[in-house]
Amino acid sequence: MNYTINNLPERTQKPRDKGITMVMDKGLSLRQVEDFLEVSGSYTDIVKLGWATSYVTPNLDQKIKLYQDAGIPVYFGGTLFEAMIIRGQFDDYRRVLDKYKLEHAEVSDGSITIEHAEKCAYISKLSQQVTVISEVGSKDVQKIFAPYKWIQLMKAEIEAGSWKVIAEARESGNVGIYRDSGEVRQGLVDEILTQIPEGTIIWEAPQKAQQVWFIQLIGANVNIGNIAPADVIPLETLRLGIRSDTFDHFLGL
Repeated sequence: MNYTINNLPERTQKPRDKGITMVMDKGLSLRQVEDFLEVSGSYTDIVKLGWATSYVTPNLDQKIKLYQDAGIPVYFGGTLFEAMIIRGQFDDYRRVLDKYKLEHAEVSDGSITIEHAEKCAYISKLSQQVTVISEVGSKDVQKIFAPYKWIQLMKAEIEAGSWKVIAEARESGNVGIYRDSGEVRQGLVDEILTQIPEGTIIWEAPQKAQQVWFIQLIGANVNIGNIAPADVIPLETLRLGIRSDTFDHFLGL
């Protein structure tokens, strides 16, 4: 840090297992990635190349290398997994992970319908190849799961081999664990946390109010995902209580 401010919450150090900031890259250029890493690389733990943007991204291998050379793992969004699974291309998907030397993969079923046992089987198989992050929840606003179902699904996916489970919200933050207004479904989150260790969950929270809510609930080292590149530094100040939204929350430390 550039100078000393006393009595700030202690942040975990990279490589982090808790307090993760997952960034959503929706199509940055190589130059933009370089600029992003210069400013925010120290506060970024993992980067998702959103949904299936990797299929159409120019210079994909060079982009991935930029992140990896900075010590930041990269993975393809779960929609790519779904797009290939629905077309019977699981083996092709595994070869793509190897081609780009990826060490993480996302398994999701937010856009397709498959039996949960089948999803867990994919998690189990992929966990022998890479570190798996699985996503729970649907991108369909009409599909609302009861809290017990979220817990059941998360437990099964962790047992199948997921390193972390993502609580779905989309990049817009208005489905899954949120109402269509973006408001947190507080009762759902409270129920999930009675059964699932908070360090095992990455909460998708693209909106500032959502980030503030989870920091106030869990603390500076909550795992937060779907962060826009421009929001990484602002998020870090929220975590440390040096932005007005969380300023009072950490003063008693």
